[in-house]
Amino acid sequence: MVYKIGQKVRGEVIGIQPYGVFVAIDEDTQGLIHISELKHGYIKEISDIVKKGDTIDVLIMDIDEHSKKISLSLRALQKPKFHPFSNRRNISRYGRKTGKGFKSIEEKLPNWVENALKEIDAQKHSS
Repeated sequence: MVYKIGQKVRGEVIGIQPYGVFVAIDEDTQGLIHISELKHGYIKEISDIVKKGDTIDVLIMDIDEHSKKISLSLRALQKPKFHPFSNRRNISRYGRKTGKGFKSIEEKLPNWVENALKEIDAQKHSS
């Protein structure tokens, strides 16, 4: 079968190493899920996530044209528990704590526009 990057496939875990998990996609094809692609967050033991013989759905992340090695991801099919750029300790951000946010911009915008128009007008008269 011909596989493509971004394709979701089902395979069987055939081997576990400290750096990742080998998955048989079909009788002739296998791929590797690097430990960083197993799940979001820290992984203490790979065997806590998958075991040899498990059937899992994975996403094809890359296919090396020369060696035909396939990189797989289990993590790409999981929804993260938090946004990757968020503060994980749930500290209020973006004005939730202060009650400010876009409201303050809305209040200041008319003054900014008025000042900008005055500057443009002054430049026209000085030229």
